Amino acid sequence: MLLSAVTLALAACTSGLPGAPGGTRASTAPTLTDPATGTPSSPGAIGVPSPDPGTQPGDPETGPGPGVVTGPVQPVGEPVVLASGLEAPWSILRLPGGGTLISERGTARVRELVSGGLRDAGTVPGVVARGEAGLLGLAYLADPAAASAGTARETGPGPGGWVYAYFTGASSNQIVRMNLTGTVGSLTLGSPEPVLSGIPQAGNHDGGRIRFGPDGMLYATTGDAGNTASAQDLGSLGGKILRMTPTGTVPPDNPFGTLVYSYGHRNPQGIAWDSRGRLWASEFGQSTWDELNLITPGADYGWPDAEGVEHDSRYTDPVVQWPTSEASPSGLAIIGDTVFLAALRGERLWRVDSSTGMATAWFVNTFGRLRDVVSGPDGTLWFVTNNTDGRGTRAAGDDKLYSVRVEQTRPLALGIQLAPGIQLTPGATLPAEVAVTR
Repeated sequence: MLLSAVTLALAACTSGLPGAPGGTRASTAPTLTDPATGTPSSPGAIGVPSPDPGTQPGDPETGPGPGVVTGPVQPVGEPVVLASGLEAPWSILRLPGGGTLISERGTARVRELVSGGLRDAGTVPGVVARGEAGLLGLAYLADPAAASAGTARETGPGPGGWVYAYFTGASSNQIVRMNLTGTVGSLTLGSPEPVLSGIPQAGNHDGGRIRFGPDGMLYATTGDAGNTASAQDLGSLGGKILRMTPTGTVPPDNPFGTLVYSYGHRNPQGIAWDSRGRLWASEFGQSTWDELNLITPGADYGWPDAEGVEHDSRYTDPVVQWPTSEASPSGLAIIGDTVFLAALRGERLWRVDSSTGMATAWFVNTFGRLRDVVSGPDGTLWFVTNNTDGRGTRAAGDDKLYSVRVEQTRPLALGIQLAPGIQLTPGATLPAEVAVTR
């Protein structure tokens, strides 16, 4: 009887699911209706991904990893506060072994999440904070050799490795790396080593998100720094997504023989990989459309000649677009194949099913401006507010780091197993304890 029930459940799981990506994109986004707290809005935009450029392992920072894929997930219940008292936080970096670091744009501090609050793990020297510029993205690379690098010599159990930081200096945006020593709860950053400099900088449009991809390369988003022509100039590092080795050199398989991986970007501030190894990026538009893009090596995303969907064969259209008043997306996280975008001006968390392009909004006008979002432990999603930078409305305790549970939204297809910590929602056809392996 149990076998029959499971067989019927699996049959139900394999019916009615989307086919392979393809089709056409909507040229405009329907009008959004703001939902009640904790509930999704009507669809914000519709689109479909481009063909898969190649299968790679999932991003260990945002996805469930190779061999484990989840169906669509969504927030469940109310978010809880993990930490408060942050000053203009910009990047959440979760480390192996459970440690978490958060960058603060204006203070140049890197804060460590500890039981009962926050502590300083270090301050990045040379940061020049003004407007949207300052200490921005963080990334992590495991490397035992980092324990003896720089001036910090502490050894012992802990994550070790390098913490990379993207920040605005006196003459350019740059990337450095610092050795990470100590144990969780007492982590320390060493002296910075240069990785890359010469990225155009300004008081706004500085990009700033960095992350290691499933291929072991370091990716960085850069803005046009107010010079729109730089986005189309392949000789400039502005208005691009860059791809480099961990020491900042050009990988031999980059599309132009330079650090440039894609171009025609205005101000991208989020990157993440899905379960198929595809790179996605969120991007600020100017005054009409914000974008979620599926990134292809060497592709031109149109800025400043195109904003949003243009149906121009010279440019790659976004998969999803939003009016700028409802998004201004910064950080980006992917759990399996569900994309989450932290929206600043829109003051909401966008959720996108990457298989359909269907977008829904969560926590609209509830927590204020949202700067970054990452996959948390045990089936959770973490996000951080950005209400203390002069553009938001500061509430008591701001800025804050939140955690919310995410759960499966529909039955899984045959050949897919549940990722660790992810559960089916109550009433789903397939019981949560059943895992179907490949």
